[in-house]
Amino acid sequence: MGIAMKPVFEKVPHRDWESFHCETVHGPDYGTRWHFHPEYQLTLAIRSRGHRVVGDNIAPLMDGDLVLLGTNLPHVWHQDEGVGASVDAVIVRFNESFLGKDFLQLPEMEAVQRVLRRSARGLEIRGAARTKITQRMRRLADVDGLTRIVELLAILDELSRSKDLRPLASASYEPTLHAGDQDRMQRVCDYINQHLIEDIDRAQLAKLAHLSEGAFSRFFRSRTGKTVPEYINEVRIGRACRMIGEDQQNITDIALDCGYRNLANFNRRFREVVGSTPRDYRAQMRTLGK
Repeated sequence: MGIAMKPVFEKVPHRDWESFHCETVHGPDYGTRWHFHPEYQLTLAIRSRGHRVVGDNIAPLMDGDLVLLGTNLPHVWHQDEGVGASVDAVIVRFNESFLGKDFLQLPEMEAVQRVLRRSARGLEIRGAARTKITQRMRRLADVDGLTRIVELLAILDELSRSKDLRPLASASYEPTLHAGDQDRMQRVCDYINQHLIEDIDRAQLAKLAHLSEGAFSRFFRSRTGKTVPEYINEVRIGRACRMIGEDQQNITDIALDCGYRNLANFNRRFREVVGSTPRDYRAQMRTLGK
């Protein structure tokens, strides 16, 4: 997976000819670790299969996913291996002064300021706003000059008017932000994601991190807001949600493919995270797809 659960500070590229950064991602993965940066970020996953982690929120990642992140909010987008599809995404990063020091302080920008403050927890963009912003982000990736700025301003305006923005990280999430220890946790999270269908031994994770079990458990929770079992369970359920949404396998096979050997336990864990049974969730997805 490549998550370093103690998030790595990322220096966002800034080129002399641009006031904000926009990049397209085409390849087997997003090429990033669990990281944070002082810029706001918009991520459009045009094509992707896996899960995203925003603060202490873990959710399945599917085509069309669109998220706004606030400043210094730890995050990573993880592409599952072996799903037969590569990543196709557009990522925009900007700071408050991309059009000058006082631009966002203009009275006309008050609604934009409000939505940027809300983005401190991350915002999933849904509904009509997602459709409109998706079109603009795809266009933004192909233009330059003043047109790029116009498109970003139009996106911010659309966000400020939308009622379809869902917060992601919990209100109580307070990350520990340091640039160190990424290699230690890189090994841990690589192991978790490579062994999701197996029983994952906390002692083995602690060994990989070169910590005692108790110290490792405290360290992990302080960075993710979750215990090790909670984190593993939510990653597994996130994968199950994606597979159920794709409607390609029966529920029992999905449970096995996500590391649950007992269907009753899978149903119970799924309900704890999602709030419904796997079968009810599939029915909801089918209804949305009509």
